[in-house]
Order: sequence, then structure tokens, then C-alpha cells
Amino acid sequence: MECKAAFRILPAVTSAGRAVACFVGRRGIKFLFGAPAPAKSFLTGGAEMIIKTATSPLFRVGTALAILWTLGSMALAAGVVEIERILLTVSSLDRAEGFYRDGLGFETVGRGEMAGDGFAHLVGLRDGRARTLTMRLGREKVTFVKYDAPGKSYPADSASPDRWFQHFAIVVSDMDKAYARLQRVGFTPISSGGPVTLPPANGFVRAFKFRDPDGHPLELLYFPSGQGRRVWAEGGDRVFLGIDHSAIGVADTERSEAFYEKLLGMGVAYKAVNRGSTQESLDGTFGAVVQITGLRPPAETGPGVEFLEYRTPPTGRPAPVDTKSNDLAHVELAFTVDDLDGLVAKLREARAPFVSPDAVELGDGTYAAMVRDPDGHAILLVQTRR
Repeated sequence: MECKAAFRILPAVTSAGRAVACFVGRRGIKFLFGAPAPAKSFLTGGAEMIIKTATSPLFRVGTALAILWTLGSMALAAGVVEIERILLTVSSLDRAEGFYRDGLGFETVGRGEMAGDGFAHLVGLRDGRARTLTMRLGREKVTFVKYDAPGKSYPADSASPDRWFQHFAIVVSDMDKAYARLQRVGFTPISSGGPVTLPPANGFVRAFKFRDPDGHPLELLYFPSGQGRRVWAEGGDRVFLGIDHSAIGVADTERSEAFYEKLLGMGVAYKAVNRGSTQESLDGTFGAVVQITGLRPPAETGPGVEFLEYRTPPTGRPAPVDTKSNDLAHVELAFTVDDLDGLVAKLREARAPFVSPDAVELGDGTYAAMVRDPDGHAILLVQTRR
């Protein structure tokens, strides 16, 4: 027998054919045991359990072990589902809208506000209040956040090896057309000499890195036939197709894999080491040798995450420990999760640094928590409970 729980399948718990485990809502499971005795009910970690006490001590021991095993399985299973959107802190919504629309083909979805005690605690700002602009490119969404109380500007001397570096890669069907359209708006190049073609070992992929008006790094990415995810071959005649991944600077790939794989539940999709003159031109960094690791969440849709560990030059600086949500260098990857309480507990156990004090309620059945990865990149975890 099987029971479905929060998008995952939990085996039925049995004890001499007398016990089964069944799903009750999105927050837990209900255990029903068949012994003819009075029922007891209690709450543990959001999971409601109804236990009918048996007269046999052996049965009671087996029952307790079954409960502990199932709860342990649920905690281990808690993880992310997909990257639902990317959030960027900006200094002007109007300027961001014009840049991403006119230069990169984004379409406006809508504007809104974020305020209230729940939001303030989520982003770690006592006076947290912001206006938002959500835009879409293909299936992917980006929300630009303008705080009423602005923070620090993007560091002016930022370089690709710095570990606060985080870009998202925009897939294009024609690099020349995309680059020509980008010329319509003001941008700051990172790559030297325009788009570069990576060597055969990298599939002749073409790429170009640059910065938006607030300093956020971005990348145009063209996949030749047979390269990249299949979704990009189905883009039709549009020039700008969508967002493939968010690349983040890391100090230690193994440490970051442990966080994103073991704690968040993502899986490694590819690995490579890029070097040579083309990589130097792409990153605007002399002597660049980069260990690249791509990861995907369980869902087939949405962006992935890519680690960039610079083996050389060894000049990458760590993210400032006092980075706040209203600083322009702040970027959030917003993951939908299937068990927020379980994932928060797992991250607490691993001593991950939280921005929010815990999971907070944002209204309309939405709960969220914000945590930072080992290099300080912000991770937003969201679950909607109906």
C-alpha cells in the first residue's frame, strides 16, 4: 500500500497487518492503528497523528518505531521543487522595466507592494517595505524589488571571481540579433570584444556577459543544435527565449554541492573546467580557470543553478557579512518547496544562516523562509498551503 504526501510517496507503515500511514493535508500524516483501544491525538512538527493504543507491549514498540521511521523519512525527503522566480533588488522600477523590455525582450506581468510584519521578518529589515515589478521571459519570471529605504550600491569594483557575483543566463536563438538589440539600451560589458564562441569541448556555445544599470551581471547564451536543454530547441522564432540558470560564485564546490544536493535536494546535471583565451574574454578576467557545476531541481521546468569556482585568479572576495536585502547586490532564488517546516528543520540542524527568524506567514496561505548558502547567496523558500 502507498500513501501520497506533499508530492512524495510514503510507504504504508504496517505492524502485523494492523497499521497504515496516510496523508492528511500538506503538513503531515495521520497514522491509524487498528487495535480496539481509546484513541489519543497530538501534534508534532505540524503532523497530526491519531494513535490507538494497543495492549501488546511489542505492538506498542513496533508502532513507536514505525512513527519515528516515517517522520525521519519525511524530514529527509523535504526539499525544493523548482525555482519559481528570481528576485533582484533595484534602485528604479521604471528604469529596470525599460532596460529588460527594450534590450532583452521581457514582458511586464504586473506591479505590486510587499509590506507587513511577515515580510519585514522574511527579509530581515525592521522597516521592510517595497514596491515590485514582475516581468516574464518565456516561462521564467523575474521580480524586481525597490525598497522604500534603499541600501548600499552595487560594489563598483566587482569582478567575476568575487563570490557575491551572481548572474542569470538568458538563452537566445540568434546571438547576433540579440546583441544588436542589446545595443539599444545602456549596459556595462563584462566580456571583452563582444560575444565569444567557446571551444569544441564546450560545444561551440556562444556567450556574452554584461551588467544592467544597477550593476547586476547578466549573460546572453546561444546553444547550437544539439546543445543545451531540449526546451531551448522549441523556442520558435523568438530571439530571447528564457532563463536557463542562475550562476553563482562559490569558494568550494564540494561544500556548495553538499548544501544544494543534500539539504535542498537538487541534482548535479553537468561539470566542466573552462580555461583559455575565450574564457578570459568571456569573464573579462586574465588567467581565468573556472570549475563549473550545473544543478537542477526535481522539476523539469524553470532555471537551474550553476556554480562558478575560480581556480585562478585566486582573488575572489567573499560576500560582505553585512549584506542586506535592500542592498543592490542582493539577489534571491525563490524555490517552491513541498514541506517548508521539514526543510527549515533540516537547514537549522545543518546550522545554515537564516535571514528570517523562521518560516513566516505572508497571507493567502503563503509561508516563506529566507536562508543564505555557504557563500552568502540568498535562498527564498516558499510553500502555499490551502
